Amino acid sequence: MPHSTILLKTSAIAKPVTVSYNQAAMKARELREKYLKFFEDKGHKVIPSAPLVPENDPTALFTTAGMHPLVPFLLGLDHPNGKRLTNFQKCLRTDDIEEVGDNWHNTFFEMLGNWSLGSYWKEEAIKWSYEFITEDLKIPAGKLWVSVFEGDKDAPKDEESAAIWKSLGIAQERIIPLPKKDNWWGPVGETGPCGPDTEMFVDTTGKSHGEGCRPGDDCGRFSEIWNDVFMEYERQKDGSYKPLKQRNVDTGMGVERTTAVLQGRDNVYDTDLFNEVISLLKEKSKRFNLHDARIVADHMRAAIFIAGEGIEPSNKDQGYILRRLIRRAEARASYGLGIAGFPFIDIFNLFSKVYKETYPEIFNKEDNIIKTLTYEIHRFHTALESAFKEFDKIKAKYPNEIPGKELFYLHTTLGLTLDIIKDFADSEGVKIDEKGFEEEFTRHQEVSRAGMEKKFTGGLADHSDITVRGHTATHLLHQALRDVLGDHVHQTGSNITPERIRFDFSHSEKMTEEQIKKVEEIVSSKIEEDLIVKREMLSQEEADKKGAIGLFKDKYEDKVSIYEIGDYSVEYCGGPHVEHTSQVGNFKILKEEALGAGQRRIRAVLR
Repeated sequence: MPHSTILLKTSAIAKPVTVSYNQAAMKARELREKYLKFFEDKGHKVIPSAPLVPENDPTALFTTAGMHPLVPFLLGLDHPNGKRLTNFQKCLRTDDIEEVGDNWHNTFFEMLGNWSLGSYWKEEAIKWSYEFITEDLKIPAGKLWVSVFEGDKDAPKDEESAAIWKSLGIAQERIIPLPKKDNWWGPVGETGPCGPDTEMFVDTTGKSHGEGCRPGDDCGRFSEIWNDVFMEYERQKDGSYKPLKQRNVDTGMGVERTTAVLQGRDNVYDTDLFNEVISLLKEKSKRFNLHDARIVADHMRAAIFIAGEGIEPSNKDQGYILRRLIRRAEARASYGLGIAGFPFIDIFNLFSKVYKETYPEIFNKEDNIIKTLTYEIHRFHTALESAFKEFDKIKAKYPNEIPGKELFYLHTTLGLTLDIIKDFADSEGVKIDEKGFEEEFTRHQEVSRAGMEKKFTGGLADHSDITVRGHTATHLLHQALRDVLGDHVHQTGSNITPERIRFDFSHSEKMTEEQIKKVEEIVSSKIEEDLIVKREMLSQEEADKKGAIGLFKDKYEDKVSIYEIGDYSVEYCGGPHVEHTSQVGNFKILKEEALGAGQRRIRAVLR
């Protein structure tokens, strides 16, 4: 097998660190339940996890933080559940993908969060964080270190947070002031809500790793488990900061990292979230190494969650990331671990055991997920052997550095992502011209890696005129589909960009041309009628009496936000929308296609 020695990094199975919290190791499920109960008792309403793919934010491919779906409410819109909220949120980021395989980084991850939308401020947030960590999680206060914002030209030093921590008994030498790059959150894009934060770290070893080792240093001693962000500013396009309409608290506790700390581990992979998958890979491997096994486990978990939201592998947007994760996992499994026959169905089943009860909306789509993974893995595997042969030929021709044009050939013709090409090149000690590759990519109008990463760090919410119009159009489309196809039709997802509308819905048969035309005519007629669009906040019982439909109803919500479009459409939604349907513009359906078993997708545009 060619390149059988690729990426054979030696690493022993991680051993538990010598930490004891005088309790049985807490599993991830227990952590979620304990967190929600704690903040419910503090007057917070539990809200559901939003989709992994943002519904109305084309500037970000995935939900990247617990606060991501709450941006309109952080900016001042009233939330139907009030000013105190809590949940656990599925998230995905690729900006740290090169770090995956170390002790702490993941692509997919979960965030526990609690929010104050103009309610409480620093004292309550910090005291509750301390109470939960030391009393509910039983982490000794003596192992807790914190950091605070040291101040700069944009905002003063956070003396208030430091004083609160000190009043709780945290010694001065364990309260570390750090600069904006460490202790300031947001905005993710050019503009938006932001502010200083205070971060909580657990000393996982109790031993110094050299003089000056402290939170913020990459010394391996500390694990960050929680972050309290005090959002009081909105960054402007000119780089200045102005006070927000309301002061918000946005907190985040990583499920994976906190679980590792509670289970006495020095990494996120040696926990109940991953250990069965890692053991399976070790059993199947001919040349096991922990680094590659971690990458396979991480990437497959992320791929399962993405595929569970109806995304299919492609060469752009979310589909590109899904393809990239699947192929990187397959390459590492086959040529890093020496596994003959990638056991991805077994991996799915193991992750299903861990997550099905928490995320049934993902793992109840087993047939669709397995179908998506099977197709992409088999398609890529058949190309690998010829790809390696071509790589050897190119390497022989360019032994010192492979030019961008050749890299682009390997990518477009043989399906190798840049990540995989880099892995091969590193194992052979050959340099590659990444800049040249990016130039080739751009020249051929493909989605470049740099471009994808830029999307991940784009603005948190796009409320531009055309996307707001598109959002209203999806409500009309939803009702029109029900009128034409039947009341069994329900939205299963959507994504709106300035270029197009993508709407996913439940239906088992291909729509006829007549049905498509009829739906388009209904939507257009409702736009021409210039119906009034209004928002109400009602109890769920009242909303149901009005016949409100929608994707996300949740048992925890006392009040819900609904939008009524004339007497035609009533739907659960948080907004934003136009005020009159005539503002939507001309609506045109471009394509209707299969998405998976029992699901269809419509692509449309506004002109």
